[in-house]
Amino acid sequence: MSGLTQRTWFVKMIEVVKQTMVGELSSEQAVRGAIQTHSRRVWRFGLALSGASEVADDLLQATCLRALERHHQVTSFERLDSWLMTICRSIWLNELRARSVRKAQALSLTPESELIASGPDSETNIFAAEVFTQVMQLPEAQRETVMLVYVEGYSYREAAALLEVPIGTIMSRLSNARQKLKVVMQHEAADAVRRSRK
Repeated sequence: MSGLTQRTWFVKMIEVVKQTMVGELSSEQAVRGAIQTHSRRVWRFGLALSGASEVADDLLQATCLRALERHHQVTSFERLDSWLMTICRSIWLNELRARSVRKAQALSLTPESELIASGPDSETNIFAAEVFTQVMQLPEAQRETVMLVYVEGYSYREAAALLEVPIGTIMSRLSNARQKLKVVMQHEAADAVRRSRK
């Protein structure tokens, strides 16, 4: 290799290394930013999956750790929230397989203040807490779908991709969940009316 060619090759290699380092640094920064921005949403999704706030805490920590370890796999910074949710769900499914447990734990120790946004309208907050409690009673597949679509705002297509099921399954789960919630809420409303007449 001539001196000029060797120097040119060396300069190009330095540029490649710099670009690689900058790319990795920017992907790590993007992942850190996504964790900071979406950690609450990942926690809520972890809660929907597991049904227990302490398990949701563990899922969030494991998700953040795995995302940081795999930041170099990020090819697009556009939907890092979906990527984090996918990681969270993967960790949960692995945990279920490891423990051979298919039933979610009871939602018993989760403070309502962590589930429902506080606001001036206490009646709305009470109703929202009741609805959330009923959502947590749904089967796991329906619960995670309701959380993704109705709480986190994912489209049917995005939720289907995230949960690795056909879009028709998403629609079916949501329809079944709505029917169950409707029946439960009607019973609760009727009970409330009966109690108020006493």
